[in-house]
Amino acid sequence: MAAATAVLMTGCGQSPDSATSAATSEAAKVVPQKQTTSPSASARLTEDQQERKKVLDATKVTFDDAATTATGEVAGGKLVDLDLEGVDDDDQDQSPSPTGSGSPTGSASPTGSASPSGTGSPSASPGSEGPIWVAEVAEKDGTVHTVRINAVDGKVIEARVDADQDADDKKQTADRLAQATQTPQQAAKVATEKKKGTVTSVGLDDNDGKGVVWQVDVVGSDWKKTTFDVDAKTDTIVREETDND
Repeated sequence: MAAATAVLMTGCGQSPDSATSAATSEAAKVVPQKQTTSPSASARLTEDQQERKKVLDATKVTFDDAATTATGEVAGGKLVDLDLEGVDDDDQDQSPSPTGSGSPTGSASPTGSASPSGTGSPSASPGSEGPIWVAEVAEKDGTVHTVRINAVDGKVIEARVDADQDADDKKQTADRLAQATQTPQQAAKVATEKKKGTVTSVGLDDNDGKGVVWQVDVVGSDWKKTTFDVDAKTDTIVREETDND
């Protein structure tokens, strides 16, 4: 944020060349793919923003397609969580190694098509294949399955039942899903109507004892992430927070 302010201040009261530079910088924020042609524009991105850009540039499979693929791996399954590995997530065991190109489209509509393989076997080194969608899909009784999907070609890398789930864990998951009358796709639509961008994460969570919410992360064309808490019954936004880093 400070860097953007500095650019605007430089453009005020200075030479035409400086004003032109500032205008170019603003245009780069609106059209992120042009940042790749300007080293100075990339230098103005924070470390987190650069990482988001790197992962999203390589991602071809959208949230919608990944959600459809993940739930298709579990009979009668419902999505509990879906996260694009490597975007604002320090808990992942492996970080992706993007190899493709692309950019946020400014909408939640699919930009790539998933091609689920239905394979339940993990690959030898999924991280080497590029960015990965990691999904949690629950059976009716709350049993959670983890499904890992290649975010470039849409193929399933791994599908397995999560270990160490006890009866309480399953009950909590089933109860939350029972309260969620709105789908994660509906919540993502609400979030992207508020802020245009690319959905990178959706997860069902407790709302401090006041029902449940879908937490939706949206990365905009400026590579900043905004998190929305969307009421899972009413589809209304109850919280919004932007990460300027």
